[in-house]
Amino acid sequence: MDAVERLRTRAYSLEVIEGPDRGKVFKVKERSARLGTSPENEIELNDGTTSRFHARIDADQRGHRLIDTDSKNGTYLGDARILDAFLYPSALVRIGDSVLRYQPAEEPIDIELSRAERFGRLIGRSVVMRELFALLARVAPTDTTVLIEGESGTGKELVAEALHQHSRRASGPLVVFDCSAVAPNLVESELFGHVKGAFTGAAATRAGAFERAHNGTLFLDEIGELPLELQPKLLRALEQREVRPIGGDRTVKVNVRIVAATNRTLTREIEAGHFREDLYYRLAIIRAYLPPLRRRAEDIPALVAAFLEQHKTPSGEPVQVSYDTIIKLQQHRWPGNVRELRNFVERAAMLATSNRLETRFLVPPSAQAEVTRPPPAAELTTAAEPAAGPSVATFDETLAFKDAKARLIDEFERAYWSRLLDRTRGNISAAARLAGIHRKSAEYLLKKLDLRGQGDAEDAEAE
Repeated sequence: MDAVERLRTRAYSLEVIEGPDRGKVFKVKERSARLGTSPENEIELNDGTTSRFHARIDADQRGHRLIDTDSKNGTYLGDARILDAFLYPSALVRIGDSVLRYQPAEEPIDIELSRAERFGRLIGRSVVMRELFALLARVAPTDTTVLIEGESGTGKELVAEALHQHSRRASGPLVVFDCSAVAPNLVESELFGHVKGAFTGAAATRAGAFERAHNGTLFLDEIGELPLELQPKLLRALEQREVRPIGGDRTVKVNVRIVAATNRTLTREIEAGHFREDLYYRLAIIRAYLPPLRRRAEDIPALVAAFLEQHKTPSGEPVQVSYDTIIKLQQHRWPGNVRELRNFVERAAMLATSNRLETRFLVPPSAQAEVTRPPPAAELTTAAEPAAGPSVATFDETLAFKDAKARLIDEFERAYWSRLLDRTRGNISAAARLAGIHRKSAEYLLKKLDLRGQGDAEDAEAE
């Protein structure tokens, strides 16, 4: 039996006929494409009246489906507001102030979907995960470099682990190097090694991550956090397959397969000058995108069942999960993704009464939206009335360290830039000067945070 099933669809185009991006044409060949203002979207719009993730278009055997993804002001097909509808030739899609004309193309697209609902320790029966499993199954036996993209907590390390286990290097080492967990002044030594006496504290020669991964796989987690000054050295190591330990007078040949991961949009990091374009293209030979849990809610029952296999109630009985509980879990936003779901299941299983999983420990989705949604421009605080910014007292200790850290950083960035925009009355150039960064970098950050200055048009003319 074939391990994959094939979905045949067609490419299509979306032409912006009204709105800030008027005249722009997006040609799409992916099975699923998201629309909105976030740089992470396949179709990114510069329209402040649209949501960050406003809608998406999915392909199936019947055609292309337009799906609203909890947008603020709705998705319209013609004059009708829709939640889920099939597109037709020359259909007009309106989101915010933008109108896009859909047109199917003649070019056929074949998409492979795995018949399996697992790949390594990854679990998923949704189409988006089975599409990923098919890609990973094809790539794993090769030595091709893979870049895994996705939010924190989606399971990027599990992808690297599965690629290694299904490769010809499975008997070799899998070495994990987290670029965000090492002090910047130690990254070079940890990656490439050092010889005894190379620097103060180097009491012995030590092999770096590349050498330790010889004949195996090196997983470079959070590659977007790698200091810019070290990126040329990493590129050289990838190109020449050799490293020079700090203080050493010879290079060491290494035979490693590279798998990298990031929760950042590296193409935007390149535009902001934070990541080298040549390094990106060397890493992104194959790109594997792990969707957030909110985009694959149909996988939640299987994930909950898998987590509960490892946990029983304090009495030793298996935990039961009702239909209503599953529905509530599927409606939750899960900002910490699968890692947050696993933590919740473990905690709820320990505190279960009558051997039933309860959702009373969940933060309601509406309350979560209030925490993560940036304030409207009219509500930005003034210098005389500072808003209460994030503090270490507000962190959620039930989250994994990476997730808690990422959430605090996001809250800090929102509060910081909201106050600067208020002080400068929306003038992005002035806010960038106060922050000590380039205007382009400020624009990127504001777009990522879904914050917009009130004087953007005048400000741009002044530049």
